[in-house]
Amino acid sequence: MSAIIRLFSTALMFVLAQQVVAAPGVDHRRIVDADGEPGNWLSHGRTYDEQRYSPLQLINSGNVEQLGLAWSFDVNSNRGLEATPIVVDGVMFVSGVWNIVYALDAATGALLWEYDPRVPRNIARKLCCDAVNRGVAVWGDKVYIGTLDGRLVALYAADGTLAWETMTVDPEQAYSITGAPRIVKGLVIIGNGGAEFGVRGYVDAYAAETGERAWRFYTVPANPADGCENEALAMAADTWNGEWWRLGGGGTVWDSLAYDPELDLLYLGVGNGSPWNRRLRSPGGGDNLFLSSIVALRPKTGEYVWHYQVVPAETWDYTATQHMILADIEWQGEIRRVLMQAPKSGFFMIIDRVTGEFLSAEPFVEVTWASHYDPDTGRPVENPGQDYAGGSALVKPASGGAHNFQPMAYHPGTGLVYIPIMETGFKYIDRTELPYERWLRQTGVVQWETPPGDELFLKLISEKVASGHLQAWNPRTQSEAWRVDYSSIWNSGVLATAGNLVFHGSGNRFFRAYLADSGEQLWEFPTQTGVIAAPATYTVNGEQYVTILAGWGGAFGLNSGVKPPPGPKRSRVLTFKLGGRQQL
Repeated sequence: MSAIIRLFSTALMFVLAQQVVAAPGVDHRRIVDADGEPGNWLSHGRTYDEQRYSPLQLINSGNVEQLGLAWSFDVNSNRGLEATPIVVDGVMFVSGVWNIVYALDAATGALLWEYDPRVPRNIARKLCCDAVNRGVAVWGDKVYIGTLDGRLVALYAADGTLAWETMTVDPEQAYSITGAPRIVKGLVIIGNGGAEFGVRGYVDAYAAETGERAWRFYTVPANPADGCENEALAMAADTWNGEWWRLGGGGTVWDSLAYDPELDLLYLGVGNGSPWNRRLRSPGGGDNLFLSSIVALRPKTGEYVWHYQVVPAETWDYTATQHMILADIEWQGEIRRVLMQAPKSGFFMIIDRVTGEFLSAEPFVEVTWASHYDPDTGRPVENPGQDYAGGSALVKPASGGAHNFQPMAYHPGTGLVYIPIMETGFKYIDRTELPYERWLRQTGVVQWETPPGDELFLKLISEKVASGHLQAWNPRTQSEAWRVDYSSIWNSGVLATAGNLVFHGSGNRFFRAYLADSGEQLWEFPTQTGVIAAPATYTVNGEQYVTILAGWGGAFGLNSGVKPPPGPKRSRVLTFKLGGRQQL
C-alpha cells in the first residue's frame, strides 16, 4: 500500500510541476493603479512608491490573534532567503537561493513550476554577502530575475520556460546581482553589486519583450582621458583625484530603486566606494560623485536629472542603497513630495523628490562619524578623527549600517515609518598600502580584531556594542515614536497594513504582528529559523493572506560566523490566514 501511495504522490507532484498558469498581464497602468486591486502584490514594494503598505484590513488588530499557518513551501536550500514574493491573480512568484524561481498556488502553496538558472556555484568567490536574491519582477506574460553571475533572465509566466536571457556584466570582473528588478514602461531596470571587489557601478535598462539593452548609466566616472559617457559623469569626474579607475571606483546600485509615475523620475540608491578608504581611492580629496548618492533619471533614456549625495567622500561603506520610500507629507506647513531613506549612515534623510533639495537629516541611532547636517548646505559635519586618518577609529554605525537591505514600511494612516534597526560599532584601521587579501585590498581597512562567531556576537551584545530593534519613526517631527527591542541585530523587513498592523520577523525565529500606532505586540509565530526577508499580503477568493520567506543567512549570517538559532533550519515560504491550522 505504501508503494502505491508513493507512486500516487510522485504522479501528483509531476502533474503540479507541469501545470500551466495564466499569464499575469501586469503592465504600467496596473502597477500605477495598484491600490485599485490591493489583493495583488504586483511590484517589489507593492507600488512604485515602495511604501510597503497594504490597504487590506480583513486581517486587523481585532482578529490578528486568530492568524495561523495556511501553508508552507520548502525551498531547495537551507541558506538565507531575502526575497519579497510577487502575487498576481492567485499565483505567487518567488525566488530562492541560487536564483531558483518558483511559481506557487497562492492559496495552497502547491508548486506550479520551478526554474533553475544553473548559476555556477564557484561564483560564490565573487559574492560579499551570501547566495541570496531579493525577488523577481512580473510584466506582460513574463517573470524576470537577475542572477548572481550577472544575467537578466526572462521566463514565461505560464510555465516557467525560458523566454530570453542576457549577460549584463563583464563576467571576468567581480560583478553580481542580488537585487530585484523593477519594470517601468516596458523597461527592466537592474543594477549590480561588487564594489568590495573593485568594480565600476552602473544601472541598465532592457526591453522587457526582447532583452535588448536600451541604456546604461554609470554611477562613477572612468578615466577622464578616455572621455566621459555623458555630461553628468564629466561633472562627477571633477570630484575625484588620482587614478581611481584602476581600483574600480565602486558605486554599485545593488538594491534600492523607486519610481514616481507623475514626475516620470526613476530614483537610484548608489553604493559605497571601492576601496572604502577614501585616501586610497581618491588621495587628493573630493566628494567622489555619485558614491552614496540618490540619483534621479528619466527611465526611458537614462538621462540624468538631479542628485543628492547622502555621504560625500564616504569612507565607511555607508551606502545609500537602502530602501527609499516616496510619499507626500506635511512638511513645515505645506505638503511636500518627498523621498525618505534610512541609510547605513544612521541619519534619517528627507529630500524633495522633485528637485533633490535637502530638507532634513536627523540621527535615528547613535552616530559618531558626524555631528549633524548643515541645514543650509545639506552636507554632514564630520566629527574629527572619525575618518580614521589618524590610524584607527571606533565608529558608529558599523559598516553593516544602522539599517541594511531589509525594507522599511510607511503607514499613511499613522504617518510613521517602521525601520528594522541595527545599533553597531566598527573599528576601522587606515592602510597606507593595500594588503594582499582581496576583500581588504578593496576596502582599504582592517576589521576590528574580535572573537569569531557566537563568541563575537555575545561579546558585542554584552558590551552593548550591538543591538537590534524595530523602530517607529515620525518623519514630520524627525523623532522616534516607539520601539521594540530584539535579541538579534539581523532581522526582517517590514509590512504595514490598514488593519493598524505592522508585521516583522526576527533573526531569533519569530514572525510577529504589532499595533501600528503603539507597537503593542498582538501575535507571534515560531518560524524555526531566522527571518530576514520582507512580508507581503494579498487575497485569494476573498481571504487575506500574509506571507514571508524564512531562512537564516545574508551578510551578517554569512560573514559574522554567528550560528543560526538552535532547532530546525529549513528555509521555506510561510503563509498565514485567519483560522489557518497547518503545522510545521
